Amino acid sequence: MDLSLDEVESPMGVMLLAAGGGAIHALDFADCAPRLRRLLEARYGAVALHSAADPCGFSGRLRAYLGGDLGALKDVPFEPGGTVFQRRVWAEVRRIAPGSTRSYGEIAVSLGQPSASRAVGLANGRNPVCLVIPCHRVIGAGGELTGYAGGLERKRWLLAHEGASGEAGEQLLRL
Repeated sequence: MDLSLDEVESPMGVMLLAAGGGAIHALDFADCAPRLRRLLEARYGAVALHSAADPCGFSGRLRAYLGGDLGALKDVPFEPGGTVFQRRVWAEVRRIAPGSTRSYGEIAVSLGQPSASRAVGLANGRNPVCLVIPCHRVIGAGGELTGYAGGLERKRWLLAHEGASGEAGEQLLRL
């Protein structure tokens, strides 16, 4: 598999965006590059990443989101791979609006599997296209910020960037 790779500066550090065939296949932070490559290789086997500026205009859309256009990533085509369950979780996570949060348990209930909050957490943690699938909007049952592969400081920044309200917003104010 050959994919184009761009590095995008962000307030949270450099982000890596891998795209091909008109879709984003991976989006992660540069310090998480081994995870990005591992997830791509698990899906495709050998992967060649070729440096490219703004593949398919996706880097520009990412910059727009980071600049305050919170809807810039909403309709970006992406190919996350994953199991049937992971895809169901990711589809549900995509429904969380900017500035809103939902707990792992709430997502499990919405999937008709109320006892699957741990499985939801595991699926959320394997999200290969952060921000496109906004896994940072998923929080713990008591409103605590938990479980973000890019680090809780980045999750905190993203929720503040989106103007998070409710429990997550209150927790941001306490920090």
